[in-house]
Amino acid sequence: MTTLLVIAKEPRPGRVKTRLTPPFTPREAASLAEASLADTLDAVAATPADRRVLVLDGEPGPWLPAGFEVVRQCAGGLDERLADAFARCTGPALLIGMDTPQVTPELLTVDFGEGDAWFGPAEDGGFWALGLADPDPALLRGVPMSTPVTGAVQRERLVLAGLRVRDLPRLRDVDTAADAEAVALLAPHGRFAARLARYAPVTPR
Repeated sequence: MTTLLVIAKEPRPGRVKTRLTPPFTPREAASLAEASLADTLDAVAATPADRRVLVLDGEPGPWLPAGFEVVRQCAGGLDERLADAFARCTGPALLIGMDTPQVTPELLTVDFGEGDAWFGPAEDGGFWALGLADPDPALLRGVPMSTPVTGAVQRERLVLAGLRVRDLPRLRDVDTAADAEAVALLAPHGRFAARLARYAPVTPR
């Protein structure tokens, strides 16, 4: 059974995308986060999978499409929360976040017959996707999160465990206003791009 996991926060003002403020207000930043999450969930919904799970900090809203299980994130650091998400899976699983609204079903359709792990590096040094043919929470626990070397450390952890690692394309997370502009250009027809256009202009790069 292949599982697609999305780890996310409820898009509430002051709780998400705080690095977008300024130039955006907390309410605008939360609205952009909601659009990013909605685009991500739509891509996941269109990707072949036996199970789709939203691992959520907060409460679901009208942005949640049908066909998703919703489970609460556990307490602890991000490494513990990611590990717990994989612990809920009994077969191959691919996990992504809510910060890459440019993601597509084609990117998410991975073949675990080609490798033991799939790794999607992010431009900021983290990672936007992690797939494990045999989910082992220990592969994530203790990895330093939200640092410029997070992705490198996580990928090395996979290699040292003897896994055959396949790489996905490098994507840009939406963290800053400049990120938002760049990502919207990559997915101009999505909710995120439309929402950003409503709030433009943003600060110069």
